[in-house]
Amino acid sequence: MGRLKDKIVLVTGAAGAIGGAVADAIKRAGGTAVATDLAKASGIEALNVTEESDWRRVFAEIGRKHGRLDGLVNAAGIAALGSIEDTDLATWRRILSVNLDGAFLGCKHAFPLLRKNGGAIVNISSVYGLVGGANLVAYNASKGGLTLLTKSVALHGARLKPPVRCNAICPAFLEGPMIDAIAGDRRPELVKQHMTLDIPLGRFGRPQEVTDLCVYLLSDAASFVTGADFPIDGGLTAR
Repeated sequence: MGRLKDKIVLVTGAAGAIGGAVADAIKRAGGTAVATDLAKASGIEALNVTEESDWRRVFAEIGRKHGRLDGLVNAAGIAALGSIEDTDLATWRRILSVNLDGAFLGCKHAFPLLRKNGGAIVNISSVYGLVGGANLVAYNASKGGLTLLTKSVALHGARLKPPVRCNAICPAFLEGPMIDAIAGDRRPELVKQHMTLDIPLGRFGRPQEVTDLCVYLLSDAASFVTGADFPIDGGLTAR
């Protein structure tokens, strides 16, 4: 078996490109992925990450069924283009609610189960949580907040015996539905081309390029790794 043999890991956003790839990788590594997303589907449990009652319900179900939780991957996320002048308050609140509030609630309510035997949280942040973009004001704010939330959670978890680790993966934009949504219906290929101009390797990342690192961070092999952020960005932050 693999690095995550017998580990129970909750994954949010599992109907999306990143979350789905992470859930599949956890299974290949020998673990059990409790896959969740906004709507229930085949192999996916319903979880609205912005609703605290949903988090309590899902963790209660995991507690009854498995008696423990070994890992959490906060992969649910949304994005929208917009500068400080043309982003409306409703869009701002929607982006932060999913990307930041959702991760906060997940981390908070995972601790009662994670602290039993120790465990690991992986937050899927973004390279745009490390660097700014003029046309990504809400997304920047949400992912920047998530990157620092990760460090605070890591410091809290380090006090526990056994510890609960927390790290962030910060990819550049990855191929999948989020990119398609940002590109929109008007000249999407031109929008995508423009989005890759800042990436030295000249392309979007692939979800599978995130999964190996995620599995490592969830595993016991990363027992001395916490509070870190890991860019997977085609060289963007090297400039």
